Amino acid sequence: MIPACQRANSGSSYLTMKKKFKRELKSIEQIFDFISVFLEKYKLDDSISFTLNLVIEELFTNMIKYNTESTSEILIELDKKEGNMIVIITDYDVEPFDVTRKKEVDVKAHLQDRRVGGLGIHLVKNMVDKIDYEYKNRESKITLTKRLER
Repeated sequence: MIPACQRANSGSSYLTMKKKFKRELKSIEQIFDFISVFLEKYKLDDSISFTLNLVIEELFTNMIKYNTESTSEILIELDKKEGNMIVIITDYDVEPFDVTRKKEVDVKAHLQDRRVGGLGIHLVKNMVDKIDYEYKNRESKITLTKRLER
């Protein structure tokens, strides 16, 4: 079992917390609490809260919705490192789903001309500064980086 909170490299500017969540929609409330504890514990501005809640909820929900064969919990890691907020979401025993390769949504097109889906990933991509994807041994890992305001 991974500890709910862990501080790495004491005395440095690197802070981390990680926790596994059951792959069910009712875990979203626990995830929001987890984010809130991180922000409060490391005295981060509440302005990052909306972004973290939205992007993590979107990706977590997609993992539940599209990786229906897995029963594994989903790991969420929150890191503050050198003026950046890093979010790593790891899903286990799943097929690959590379969010960095999803087709861009044409938000200027009329609603009736748009295809269904993809708007959530579009929002995630536009709310963070960097998004990376790794897949190895049936483990899907999404890493998001958001610069913190100074």
